[in-house]
Amino acid sequence: MSRIVILGAGESGAGAAVLARKKGFDVFVSDMSEIKDKYKKLLDDHGIAWEEGQHTEAKILKADEVIKSPGIPKEAPMVRKLMAQGTHIISEIEFAGRYTRSKMVCITGSNGKTTTTSLIFHIFKSAGYDVGLAGNIGRSLALQVAEDPHDYYVIELSSFQLDNMYDFHANIAILLNITPDHLDRYENKFENYADAKMRILQNQTPNDSFIYWNDDPVIRKELEKFEIKAVACPFSELKEKGSIGYIESGEYRLEYPTPFNMEQEELSLTGKHNIYNSLAAGLAGNIAGIKKEIIRKSLGDFPGVEHRLEKVCKVGGVQYINDSKATNVDACWYALESMTTPTVLILGGKDKGNDYTPIKELVKKKCRGLVYLGADNQKLHDNFDSLGLPVRDTHSMEDCVRACNEMAQPGDTVLLSPCCASFDLFHNMEERGNMFKEMVRGL
Repeated sequence: MSRIVILGAGESGAGAAVLARKKGFDVFVSDMSEIKDKYKKLLDDHGIAWEEGQHTEAKILKADEVIKSPGIPKEAPMVRKLMAQGTHIISEIEFAGRYTRSKMVCITGSNGKTTTTSLIFHIFKSAGYDVGLAGNIGRSLALQVAEDPHDYYVIELSSFQLDNMYDFHANIAILLNITPDHLDRYENKFENYADAKMRILQNQTPNDSFIYWNDDPVIRKELEKFEIKAVACPFSELKEKGSIGYIESGEYRLEYPTPFNMEQEELSLTGKHNIYNSLAAGLAGNIAGIKKEIIRKSLGDFPGVEHRLEKVCKVGGVQYINDSKATNVDACWYALESMTTPTVLILGGKDKGNDYTPIKELVKKKCRGLVYLGADNQKLHDNFDSLGLPVRDTHSMEDCVRACNEMAQPGDTVLLSPCCASFDLFHNMEERGNMFKEMVRGL
């Protein structure tokens, strides 16, 4: 019996452990942090050994293979020791892929992944397809393969997951964009991060499809290095040579595999960035053979994603918007670009090697003031104070929302679009967004 060790006992790790146990492996789970009660129960129910608050070398280093949580960097001491002795390290998605023949629709990109993944899942569900949601959102792919298998899976993939995927195969691969993000995990080299994103293409065949944004200069440059075996399905904002999805004369149009069109104003998602998300999702549905009327209805009634340009409420004539998922500069750019009223912008958190230059002009043009929310806001002061806008320095969500309330005027928008990860003050971006909503509703 081969021994599989799983590092990290969150959604992906616990799910991988259950699948590994079901397939007859000797399984051990180790997490340096505290394991949530629901995952402890899942592991206990399946008779799986686990530890928390430590990594016991003697139990881990004798693994035949290790499944690593995407949140654990390769620089972690235990990961370094495993790599030094040549132990094969994979992701939960890679492991799950070995035990299913289901069709995989996989989405990656620096921005828009969650919205596009959720929209594709909505289209497939509306069509009556037997479909599961997995990856960065939804339930563990491995757990679904083990206990609740589906014909299709729609999977949001981060660069961290792609790093440890080798034989996995996407039937429909979607690459939305590549802009600087997580550079602290890639030796501060953008090329390393871009290479990770391009791994979504690996193992594709001529029977597969590759959907990508044709106007992204990084994608175009990266594609020169690859021989694409899948059917290329580029989309663009406006009609241009080669694109099979675009907007023309106020109409949303797809050319492949069957012609499709609808009025752009019927799309439920608004803003330039959501045009790309809607085009990618519509193409995925079209390629999967979903009827036009269902694609049309689904693109028109999709409710959106929590923490992504989510309207919270109006207080004193001021609209509050939760965009806590904007954990990089590019995501904040798209959010600001869609603002139509004077905006009080909340920035800050754990900086990932950010270059704030791309949003400076938009900040100058769209913002009434800035509220910094972080344990250390010095880099924000260095980058934005020179613009001459009113600035408030805060280190808790309560103080932040109070400062926004004082700064904003009736008719304004308060936008939480922080550009940064949340881990300095919060457990994750969901907690940050939920706390923002709670404080706003309490005003």
